[in-house]
Amino acid sequence: MNITKPKTLSKTNLGLTCFAILLVLSFSFSSSASDQTLQDIVDEYFNACVKIGKFSGIVLIAKDGEILVNRGYGLANREHDVPNTPQTKFRLGSMTKQFTAAAIMQLQEQGKLNVEDSIDKYIPDYPNGDRITLHHLLTHTSGIPNLTDFPEHRKTIMIPSPVEKTILRFKDKPLEFTPGEQFKYSNSGYLLLGYVIEKISGKTYEDYLEKNIFHPLNMENSGYDHHSTILKNRATGYHLTKDGLINAPYVAMSMPHAGGALYSTVEDLFLWDRALYTENILKKSSLENMFTPFKGNYGYGWRIDSIFGHKRIHHGGSILGFQTHIARYVGDNTLVVFLCNQRPINTKKISEDLAAIVFGEAYELPTDDKTAGKDEEKKKK
Repeated sequence: MNITKPKTLSKTNLGLTCFAILLVLSFSFSSSASDQTLQDIVDEYFNACVKIGKFSGIVLIAKDGEILVNRGYGLANREHDVPNTPQTKFRLGSMTKQFTAAAIMQLQEQGKLNVEDSIDKYIPDYPNGDRITLHHLLTHTSGIPNLTDFPEHRKTIMIPSPVEKTILRFKDKPLEFTPGEQFKYSNSGYLLLGYVIEKISGKTYEDYLEKNIFHPLNMENSGYDHHSTILKNRATGYHLTKDGLINAPYVAMSMPHAGGALYSTVEDLFLWDRALYTENILKKSSLENMFTPFKGNYGYGWRIDSIFGHKRIHHGGSILGFQTHIARYVGDNTLVVFLCNQRPINTKKISEDLAAIVFGEAYELPTDDKTAGKDEEKKKK
């Protein structure tokens, strides 16, 4: 069936029948399109994205612990014509922050720190450290300048740098506002959190996550990315320029650290989502703290808002060559995640369109003018 603009879905009929039908993959828009499954709808949408050069990656949609869509689009490596598959590993960018926040909450449960501690307890010589708490770092309310906004960042991101050295790049810069008074996204704060995790646990950030999150959840295809590692099924990152796609610039992965250095697959992120409904990794009280919005509708490593009347706990990510997004609709026990190995794409539009597909709202197939331009959240991730 060829359609140029998807029809408006009936919210009432969809709410009563949609996910029951999805489980047998007979989701339909209307009586005139009753043969169109959810997979067909998602295929149509992302094939349109690929056709105009605005997506290359993986999409996973799950409901009640059942995976309904799990498919790759475009190429993981264009030089060798390797397709994207559900097993392809992508750099997550700032989706890393949710794992950093979870590690901090684990350490709090162990009595090794408290999110209300001022950071001078762990970094004694940090300027204004007595005014800045771990909570401020977690919620982007510290006032510490965001190092990825610095003019020199495009050059320094290519230079390997241990986290202690990277911190020196913003440590002595003045605060942009009084801690706790405003929200401003800051990767710098999450680098400090990574440093605290290492100092308190006695392990590298990488080893801590492997032992305490990835291994317990059988997330065997997730970890800290290293350029030098031969990593099976790793996607290559690309940038779209006026002359076409090019290989993304090199990133020294020691630079993004706890703010953006992880890789994963959609299937591992499905395991992560399921664990967050349990107390396997964190106690209920810790999860509630993580998912409580503060200024800017930001919790601990997650954004919390609603779309089409459905509560959404979500986060995007962007690092050279990759853009990503995960959305947990906890009231509906639904997960929507996509990982993309090219930039720029309009993450906001794609995430909203996927929500519309899932919840029966109107949307339009992507066209060049609908998806062109820089992602609105590019600088924030």
